[in-house]
Amino acid sequence: MSATSKTAFDFDAISIGGEPVALSQYRGRVLLVVNTASECGFTPQFKGLEDLWRDYQARGLVVVGFPSNEFGGQDPGGNDEIASFCQLNYGVSFPMMGKIKVNGGEAHPLWQWLKGEKPGILGTQAIKWNFTKFLVGRDGQVLKRFAPNDSPESIRGEVEAALAD
Repeated sequence: MSATSKTAFDFDAISIGGEPVALSQYRGRVLLVVNTASECGFTPQFKGLEDLWRDYQARGLVVVGFPSNEFGGQDPGGNDEIASFCQLNYGVSFPMMGKIKVNGGEAHPLWQWLKGEKPGILGTQAIKWNFTKFLVGRDGQVLKRFAPNDSPESIRGEVEAALAD
């Protein structure tokens, strides 16, 4: 898919286990798309993301993690290592995709699109650090972009509002 796609559901990814994932399978659900890292100061957010997933998946929330090693080399392992780390340390059961790039010419097409739909502070599109989050509505449109220091707990109200729509 190109960066001109109309919704988040128009993109595909590869799961952390190496299987193709059509995001269209989540059509009609709310997505919280996050770039993750296993060795970051924000890594404990995995617990909060898992809590959101467990609390709201029955109401239609899908948390989708995309590991990236772009920021400080904080996710150097392979997909198997990352999956094991997330499960063993934080009980992660929400969908995790394979490691990607979120910036530059090799950025995953979904991330190119997300950044274009909701630029950051002062209109910058680049992802600045791990655990940047995008909340996507049931229609596949980006509702909000959250900074890495916005904890999963602090965005719970916005997640609930998106689920209520």
